[in-house]
Amino acid sequence: NAVFASNTSSLSITELAAATKRPQHFVGMHFFNPAPVMKLVEVIRGSATDDPTEAAVRALSAEMGKQVIVSADRPGFIVNRILMPLLAEAMRGLEEGLGTAEDIDIGARVGLNHPMGPLELADFIGLDVCLGIMRVLHEGLGQEHVRPPRLLEELVAAGHLGQKTGRGFYRYPRSREG
Repeated sequence: NAVFASNTSSLSITELAAATKRPQHFVGMHFFNPAPVMKLVEVIRGSATDDPTEAAVRALSAEMGKQVIVSADRPGFIVNRILMPLLAEAMRGLEEGLGTAEDIDIGARVGLNHPMGPLELADFIGLDVCLGIMRVLHEGLGQEHVRPPRLLEELVAAGHLGQKTGRGFYRYPRSREG
């Protein structure tokens, strides 16, 4: 049987599968950007996803050299449930004048050993994408720490979506220092 997989980073697999005639063959297969470089695939089982569907996606992921983690079908899944509050807190810190965008990002790169700072990562992902995920998290969890920051809402409303539009928390192209 054919498997139907969605690369969604936050939408409910159960809800997406409900729109199909074979929800047992529907699964989340979230690749991380850029997919050729990033080694992780987040597999999300919907409430109807069967074991053979999960096994097929695991096997395909292994053939591609990917590490698999399996998440319950909850808002944001595993990675974005962890990541988006971090990005939101960095954005709120910038709003409050805690530090410059550069200092916040250098703090995460050097102090936390992250390959990118949270604001440059948000620009890389796309501020519109981050906003959408944060909205899903906030609606699904109702927790303040996942509420989209005002600054993010304003940047997206202004059309500043990060690298893809040439402007977000930074202007692009840019040279990275620090």
